[in-house]
Amino acid sequence: MRVVLVSPYALSVYGGVQEQTLAMSRELERRGTHVLIVAPDKNAAATYDTPAVVERFGTLHSLPANGSKAPLTLSPFAARQAHAAIKKYRPDVVHFHEPFAPLLGYAALRAHDYPSVATFHRSGGGPAVSLTGPLLRLLARGIDASAAVSDTAATTIHRASGLSPEVLFNGFETSRFLSTPRSRTDDVVVVTLGRLEERKGVRHAVNVVRAHNAKGEDPWRLVILGDGPQRDVLKSLAAGDDMITFVGAVSDDQKRAWLRRANVLVAPALRGESFGLVLLEGMASETSVVASDIAGYREAAGGVATMFEAGNDAKLEEAITATLANETATTIADAKSHAEHWSMARLIDAYETLYDSARQRFVASR
Repeated sequence: MRVVLVSPYALSVYGGVQEQTLAMSRELERRGTHVLIVAPDKNAAATYDTPAVVERFGTLHSLPANGSKAPLTLSPFAARQAHAAIKKYRPDVVHFHEPFAPLLGYAALRAHDYPSVATFHRSGGGPAVSLTGPLLRLLARGIDASAAVSDTAATTIHRASGLSPEVLFNGFETSRFLSTPRSRTDDVVVVTLGRLEERKGVRHAVNVVRAHNAKGEDPWRLVILGDGPQRDVLKSLAAGDDMITFVGAVSDDQKRAWLRRANVLVAPALRGESFGLVLLEGMASETSVVASDIAGYREAAGGVATMFEAGNDAKLEEAITATLANETATTIADAKSHAEHWSMARLIDAYETLYDSARQRFVASR
């Protein structure tokens, strides 16, 4: 079997869709499926941890999207090149992640040469969704089967395009998060992970760690993994505090190493999260998790992460304090078991069924 995975977002920039695309490619290849990944950023020199073939097209642009900055291409020529590469590969299925994000997959969607599957990650509305309904409904004609990573993502895309995707989940390779040895020290290490932008709420983690340490209690060390437009603002807020470390963008190996070193992973996002995969990564790493109580995190939290009122510094400090005090071998084991429900192997089982459905529908429509 031959599958093309289309990511509208550059693999050279960290993001949930990109991570999902790479992880899916590894699991498919493990099963004997040949995979081609098509993505933007023709000038990227990076290599990626996947046996799949990776082809990149178009120059990179960073556009506002759902409170973030989307690293995508706006080149119609790149879309035509991507379509040509897909046709040359002659896949059994083309799997589009965020197929309505401009512009890389548009030519292939419109042509609909092969059975197509779409996965929708975005939750929440906004002009990019509400003002483009006719275009989205036109592109939707090129989709044979669809999935969404959460109920909120499914609702968002149904309202925008009329599609009714099957609700699946974001999967991840749980075993990879135990491949790094546990390396906790006497320091209490609190880690945040993700793009540094306002909606991620990292400023609240900075505020809380500084306020806690100012009380003269057992100190917490905050390690901030990731980069983004709020980096300078956050560094200014940290005011040179040597208990706050900005690591910057990290590789997958570095991310897993920090999660194995941390006492607590804090996910303080304020909004705009479709599914809390980062929470599950922490749980799979045998690290306690504290997360803001927002819709996009509740399913992943599953009653085994400590949740707090988003944006409330006092509640965040209470949550971290309680999590550190209450951690036991049992709480860690329960969280790890919960994370296993979102394994990439289980997700690919579901997608292989969806691939079969797309092929049957495509043949029937010819």
